[in-house]
Amino acid sequence: MGCCSARCTLILLCCLQLVSAVERQLFDFLGFQWASILINFLQILVVVLGLFGAVQYKKRLIIMYLLWLLLWGGWNVFVSCLYLEVGGLSAESDVLSLGVSSHRSWWKDHGPGCEGGDPPSLGCWLRHQNIEVLHCVLQLVLALPGFVYACYVASTSSDQEDNLHFIGDFHHPSKPSQLFF
Repeated sequence: MGCCSARCTLILLCCLQLVSAVERQLFDFLGFQWASILINFLQILVVVLGLFGAVQYKKRLIIMYLLWLLLWGGWNVFVSCLYLEVGGLSAESDVLSLGVSSHRSWWKDHGPGCEGGDPPSLGCWLRHQNIEVLHCVLQLVLALPGFVYACYVASTSSDQEDNLHFIGDFHHPSKPSQLFF
């Protein structure tokens, strides 16, 4: 198998998605955006399982990863629309905080070039909405080739490779005499 196989590319994309999701999780924790924290946690979990599926040739895990990427893409489109206030959505709603705490993007007060004035987004190099949308776009840019490569890897792997052997093959002897010899 070559170094640049579809499986190796999928493993690389999963690693990049994992790093990106952990970074996003960190900033969502700082902003107390509980819905995003929950979805990001699921993303991290499923990407780890997809990575395991790619490394161990587990077709079922790769298919689960594929299905999750569809939901993940929908979530990122929703968050982008929320911050861009498309279709009657408002960035000031309590959707991302689940109504538990005051919803604020961490980037609203701590964006690049922000001086903490009132309102805090004045004087920033990038508005916090644009930073959040850029995070979503990055997730979509990583998810699209991940989806394509995962489809290919899942379609080329056989069902025989999908047995769950964690330690190796364990064969039960068919005759009691085979126990000792």
